Amino acid sequence: MAVKIVVGAQWGDEGKGKIVDYLSEKVDIVARYQGGPNAGHTVVIDEEQIVLHQIPSGILHENTACVIGNGVVIDPIVLMQEIDFLTQKGFDVHGRLFISHRAHLIMPYHHLLDSSREEAQGIEKIGTTGRGIGPAYVDKYNRSGIRIVDLLDRNVLREKIRKNIEEKNKVLERIYNTSQIDVDKVIQDYIEFDHLIDDYVTDVSVYLNDAIRRGKEILVEGAQGTMLDIDFGTYPFVTSSNPTAGGACCGLGIGPTAIEQVIGIAKAYTTRVGMGPMPTEFDTDFSQTIRSLGAEFGATTGRPRRCGWLDAVVLRHAVRINGLSSFVLTKLDVLDTLPEIKICTEYRYKGKTIRNYPAEIYIQEEAEPIYEVHPGWLQSTKEARQFAEMPANARAYIHRIEELTETPIEIISVGSRRDQTIVKSTESKKS
Repeated sequence: MAVKIVVGAQWGDEGKGKIVDYLSEKVDIVARYQGGPNAGHTVVIDEEQIVLHQIPSGILHENTACVIGNGVVIDPIVLMQEIDFLTQKGFDVHGRLFISHRAHLIMPYHHLLDSSREEAQGIEKIGTTGRGIGPAYVDKYNRSGIRIVDLLDRNVLREKIRKNIEEKNKVLERIYNTSQIDVDKVIQDYIEFDHLIDDYVTDVSVYLNDAIRRGKEILVEGAQGTMLDIDFGTYPFVTSSNPTAGGACCGLGIGPTAIEQVIGIAKAYTTRVGMGPMPTEFDTDFSQTIRSLGAEFGATTGRPRRCGWLDAVVLRHAVRINGLSSFVLTKLDVLDTLPEIKICTEYRYKGKTIRNYPAEIYIQEEAEPIYEVHPGWLQSTKEARQFAEMPANARAYIHRIEELTETPIEIISVGSRRDQTIVKSTESKKS
């Protein structure tokens, strides 16, 4: 038995798609446990870029099964588009994709509520993708959500949708001055979706626990990252679920005793999309430089990502919250041309040194990063395939991250292709 969790250790966009794809080749099942189609996981195969939003990137390996758990909120249109896209690319998903019957659905009114609320917020907006994820989770915890299992009973489905839309139409019209939603059309659309999705629906908890008993290798993935966690992220500038490791058990229906390892994915620098604090953010010009070098644009929305130096305060927070056993460091190659590279080791706020990430939003916004300056390596790492082949200064940079986080870095990505991946053995730490 081996259940491993892969989590983002920063604000998402750390390159989880490539790493999950890389690790999926040697596992039996990849399971997604939270989030919605606002997450874009990018994989490059033979120079072709494949972007997936809801289906785990493990689906790109023909012998790997993929699971979408009950903790995920599913957009029917996006899901069917992904299935069609994969089919056209020659990836057969039938018999390999399993979707929880307890998963909640994103409804048309969730999209409208999301975008209308963001627009009304003006300069105080959160910076959501407008995909309806937040409102779908609101309905879930308000106990008025539509689950996939509700599609099985047409009378229940009609009544729940009708009641919800009557309520949402009042909000949309009276608060946001937005046009109303056609109840009958929504009901008909979701009845048709039921026919399309039926072959994929199962009791995911039963499926996974049976696989665990049979000794199957399972890789569990979340969307977004630790700093967007609803409880431990930069609240309120966060997502509406728990992308941290603790969300995996609730989002899939497996027990914590099944978890063997938690792997944190971190970029060699820091990025985030949307609003909210980011203590190590670059100035406008240098942000543009790194954004260009690293192609830092959102896979789902195309929005430019904000860029900054690596933040060890954030990474230590991720180690503690997730119980990380190791890191994967991605996009090291983006730093190849820099003469010097900084690492934030601590913050300073009103004369006090802060080592652990603060909960207070005003401290997050006003804290001054304390930096170490490291010499760059000024040569390409893209062709390295062994840790010993990397420039000495690049190896020193990696060792320093391990020291600051007290966590080993086991895998290093030096490019977007599958083969641009270095597995760093324990012995290599002596290099």
